[in-house]
Amino acid sequence: MSGAPLTLGTAGHIDHGKTALIRSLTGTDTDRLPQERARGISIELGYAELELPSGRRLSVVDVPGHERFVRAMVAGATGIDMYLMTVAADDGVMPQTREHAAVLRALAVDRGVVAVTKADLSDAGPAVDQVGELMPAAGAVIPVSARTGEGLERLREAIDEIASHAPSRSQAPGPARLHIDRVFTVRGAGTVVTGTLWSGTITRGEELTLLPQGLRARVRGLQIHDRPVELAPAGQRVAVNLSGVGVDQVARGDVLASSAVELRPTYLADVALELERPAGGRSERELEHGDRVQIHHGTREAPARVAWLGGRFWQLRLEQPLVPATRDRVVVRQIAPPDTLGGGAILDPHPRKHGPGRVLTARLAGLERGEPDPAPERVEAAPDVSAEPPPPLSPAALALEQRLRAAGTEPPLDAELDAEQLSALRAAGRAVRVSRTLHYHPEVLEQVRERVIALAQRRGGAVTLAEVRDELGTSRKFAQALLEHLDAQRVTIRREDSHVLRAGPRPL
Repeated sequence: MSGAPLTLGTAGHIDHGKTALIRSLTGTDTDRLPQERARGISIELGYAELELPSGRRLSVVDVPGHERFVRAMVAGATGIDMYLMTVAADDGVMPQTREHAAVLRALAVDRGVVAVTKADLSDAGPAVDQVGELMPAAGAVIPVSARTGEGLERLREAIDEIASHAPSRSQAPGPARLHIDRVFTVRGAGTVVTGTLWSGTITRGEELTLLPQGLRARVRGLQIHDRPVELAPAGQRVAVNLSGVGVDQVARGDVLASSAVELRPTYLADVALELERPAGGRSERELEHGDRVQIHHGTREAPARVAWLGGRFWQLRLEQPLVPATRDRVVVRQIAPPDTLGGGAILDPHPRKHGPGRVLTARLAGLERGEPDPAPERVEAAPDVSAEPPPPLSPAALALEQRLRAAGTEPPLDAELDAEQLSALRAAGRAVRVSRTLHYHPEVLEQVRERVIALAQRRGGAVTLAEVRDELGTSRKFAQALLEHLDAQRVTIRREDSHVLRAGPRPL
């Protein structure tokens, strides 16, 4: 590969031609799922390799553009070094254009180009002007057509130029960290994980740690874009064949890291946040002490309460563990209705639980400037009561987690499950009590939440039990339990026979 490794990520509204453009540039169709090809929209992350005029090759992450799949978009964008935003000439800037731009700002991804697609169908001028207002720092704005080939060479050259000045993660010191976005098995090889390597290098034969579980695994094999390699440096897509862990012990959002690194799960993090400015009205998004939000870090996400510490500083009090390091970026999203509020940098990934204080504010300001930590043990703070992660899950607990995940919206009754393993899963944030007799996997609940919100939005802001039952394809018993859970989580509110979407998350 000519040049240090870099990863390019797409962004843009649904049906603005991201996948078609990547197909034209790389020859790879990143829509690999049958339902994606049948529906003509991207649902999951897609991957390709782009060769530039200089001979340099970039890893490409193609993200979904639909509002229901912003979670997947954020997971794909967290490891990128450059962006390729698409804006259709016939539509111009649309809602997901704006939200994807907000995600890029939250992640501090400020290098990239904008392709004004479908330039053969409509005058690109108005869209170019809108892009100039939305993303004035874009390296280039180029009208293109994936159908006719117009502008594609100029686009390749513009990407090449920006890549020539972009720093590569491979050139920065640090241990290996790979945030996993896919897990699967290969016959004769076993467990394979893929992700963008954030830092360090991975070498065939070395031992790594899988977090937050704390399991050890050995690297049986490595590939970069289907090519076997002995060593993989940071800044690109990597597939790792692991021995020592089963496919049911690994999940999207887990982190593969050098065994020697001091990286561990946390339920607390002190951060500096920049909030988005909404269109008109207030100077920035409202975020109140005690609000419940969704935190995205790497390919993992977790609900959290935010505690204001003064100025731009907040503490994230997480309901499920993240595995962050200092200076990592997080994205903060509103839970209902879904929206990106902003994001920022983690200043202390393992603080004590505390409120605001003069000494604390000065310390965080120093950390934000990159100064050494001035004796954190003297910071005014209450003892931490929630930052210690639970012990690693047993194989029995992991098997139970897989059973809950596979059960979807119709999990077995608690009476059918091992109470000790269920308690361990609940303590680790990997099982959620929904009713007196039912637990669900959090990934299932998140999918249910998104589907119910989307259904309610199509129905004018409210849903009935029967509508949710039909949408989820489940029975009345399970639909009722799920709706009551959404009511309790303040996503919806019961009004007679309907469940109405709330305006947004509210503090307790």
